[in-house]
Amino acid sequence: MRSAEFDREHVLRQAMTTFMQHGYSKTSMQKLTQATGLHPGSIYCAFNNKKGLLLASVEQYQKDKNEQFAQLCASHNNIKSALHAFLADIAHPCASSEATKVCLLTRTLSEIDGQDEEVTQVLSNNLSAFERSLESVLNKAMDKGEISSKPSAKERAQFLVMGIYGLRTYASTGNDTQALSRLSEQLLEYVLR
Repeated sequence: MRSAEFDREHVLRQAMTTFMQHGYSKTSMQKLTQATGLHPGSIYCAFNNKKGLLLASVEQYQKDKNEQFAQLCASHNNIKSALHAFLADIAHPCASSEATKVCLLTRTLSEIDGQDEEVTQVLSNNLSAFERSLESVLNKAMDKGEISSKPSAKERAQFLVMGIYGLRTYASTGNDTQALSRLSEQLLEYVLR
């Protein structure tokens, strides 16, 4: 059997959006074929099954988010402006009705937790890696004297991640952009004190 030829990153990004919009359980193979433009046989050939496509989508999602965060940090002179832009990138889409307002990792983890150990572990590992990357950036800011050394970078990263999850959840209740912006500013104020 010959392998299917397609733009893998494009297919994975289309699958990501579909999983974020509908959730894993309600994302049918029909929805995935419509979103990706692939025939079911091509999806099975390339990813084995829906779960394989989800896991590959999670990997691409995390790669994209890591690149975006690294570029954001590199394009700002200090941690305060970088994290301000980062939270704005989260708060503004959260207030819209776009599927991208939901984090693929947290949505899938809350839906699948306890039902599939492999998926749960992959999602948890990715969320932990995100927290560690925030901790690393905060440690660099402490080393430069941009923020105080207490609380620790780890505690700040944990609080920031918790706050981001909260912003996304709060946004799903239909609250407006102004409230989300105010809350993200308060979160940032705490993390950078």
